[in-house]
Amino acid sequence: MMPAKKTKRSVISVLSNRRRFAFTLVELLVVIAVIALLMGILIPSLAKARIMAMRMKCSSNLRQIHFAINSYLSSNGDTYPCADDPLAGGYWLWMGRGLRDFARPQLSTDINKNNPSVLLCPQDRSDPNKYQSTSYAYSMAFYHSPQQIDDMKSIADQYDKNLAKPAVPQRPGGVAHPSNKILLGEWFSSHLKLPAGTNDAGWWCSKGARKFLFADGHTAFLKADKINKANDGYPNPNVTLHGLKGKDY
Repeated sequence: MMPAKKTKRSVISVLSNRRRFAFTLVELLVVIAVIALLMGILIPSLAKARIMAMRMKCSSNLRQIHFAINSYLSSNGDTYPCADDPLAGGYWLWMGRGLRDFARPQLSTDINKNNPSVLLCPQDRSDPNKYQSTSYAYSMAFYHSPQQIDDMKSIADQYDKNLAKPAVPQRPGGVAHPSNKILLGEWFSSHLKLPAGTNDAGWWCSKGARKFLFADGHTAFLKADKINKANDGYPNPNVTLHGLKGKDY
């Protein structure tokens, strides 16, 4: 009879241990709540990390374009890309797709709207067909004299072919404040969405924020309201007050 009693006690002991290590409903709920809390903390952090990574990629694009422009300067008598507007394609040199043909030989031979390379910001949400997958605009101040730029008082001066002024090649020595004059940058506020119902008019907009490349080669992510107002009343590097002799920031 002794072995039977021992077996019964062993079974009871096993069942007791199983009950001891089982989770109660309250414990499960606590675990689920902790996991939900951690996810709530991690997901926004991961989203912010992704946004920062896209901004860094955008900065890298701008630095490579700066390298291409420096190469262009070396091959073209130390003058910045320059051409009379509008170009043959109907768009203007300050537009990204206008600058593309000047940058192409310095970057790659197959840059186009289907293979934009560094000319496309990874967060640019604009229609790729409308702008041919180009994100970065080139300041008109780098192919017009300071006096010409000061004569441009309206948005129409920057796109109306009847108001176009003849291009004047500009040199790096003419940039009075290289760390304060924007060379090129994002046209749209790709990394910071505008409030619902707000139209993103690019540099003709006082909202949003954009990545910019300055004449000295550094990049910065700037809100529109931090940029100096230009001759047309907007934070617009195209028509900076006094052109290359002026400051955008």
